[in-house]
Amino acid sequence: MKDDETHQYMSECAAEAARIARGVPAARLSGPTHCPGWDVRTLVDHWVLYTSHGLEHRALRKQLPEDLIARDFTADPRWAEAYAAQLERAVAAWADPAVWEGEVDLGMAAMPAAELASMIVKEMAVHGWDVAVATDQEFHISDGAARLVLDVVERHGDLYRRYDGFAAAVPVPEDAPLFDRALASSGRDPRQGATHAER
Repeated sequence: MKDDETHQYMSECAAEAARIARGVPAARLSGPTHCPGWDVRTLVDHWVLYTSHGLEHRALRKQLPEDLIARDFTADPRWAEAYAAQLERAVAAWADPAVWEGEVDLGMAAMPAAELASMIVKEMAVHGWDVAVATDQEFHISDGAARLVLDVVERHGDLYRRYDGFAAAVPVPEDAPLFDRALASSGRDPRQGATHAER
């Protein structure tokens, strides 16, 4: 059964990701980020690949081809517009209720489609925030979307850390905003522009 709420938040986070992408100056692509060893270009390429192309390929039950994995999306001066268009295609692909049924083959394992969709929304939002911080922007999502991201981070945090995906959680007040709590649980410091990171 299609998860209408998750799809709504997918659409919301995609729109915000596209807005942030359009605000990335070309001159900042070689600049630093708080993700260890990654400049803005590397972070953006990862973000674009998995949250737009990856999102659509998962809906279509297709593996990402090697040429796409190796592509430098930012080499195209209009990469942000291309990303926005690809996000629209990906979100549209998940509008089909049948896409939410069953599991998605990830190569070495399989995962329920709805769960995978929520994890990619998390990537869209958290890496969107990473890009925003690195380029002096602010990433905004609704409390509903933030709750989804927080739930994913808390549910899969141990798995991400096992593969060096998340750094250790950063303490924040219990009454901190939902998205701040999600960021902190993923190893980012929402109050300081994040000195810890997740890939």
